[in-house]
Amino acid sequence: MNTPNYIKSLLVPNTKKPQGRKVWSIDLETVWIPFFTATNTTGDSTIPNDALGCPLRLAFDKAGAVRFSQSGRPVIRVAKELSDNVRLVRDNFTANLVSFAGEVMESNPNEYKAQLEQANRAGLPIAQHDSKALSKALEMRALEAEADKTESQLEVARELVPA
Repeated sequence: MNTPNYIKSLLVPNTKKPQGRKVWSIDLETVWIPFFTATNTTGDSTIPNDALGCPLRLAFDKAGAVRFSQSGRPVIRVAKELSDNVRLVRDNFTANLVSFAGEVMESNPNEYKAQLEQANRAGLPIAQHDSKALSKALEMRALEAEADKTESQLEVARELVPA
């Protein structure tokens, strides 16, 4: 089975790193806005122009007052129409990934199974190492907690005993 070019292109590193507001970990200004403007242009979507023109909105509470975060900054949200369409793209993207994997499993069951077994064998030493490291770390934390508890009990006892 030949892998479609768009699947291959997903696996090629891209050194461009946008630095703006992220939606689904993808830059809003340099990726989502141009993409949705293009889909509106081709008639594939009908996202309102105000959502594309002003994608970031001040958030309000139910009473109509401006919402602030715990740090005191105003809360900014992405326009609902944009976030809904990003969710749609994400869901469709996920469905396409699952579909592609299913097609490969169906058309190349032996190769897929062999690849899976290779990956599991290669990952086993790492999983075993991590399991041992976690067990040791948990033991150390338990010992430290017990030592802290004993120390605090001694401090309490010292405070109770008159000098």
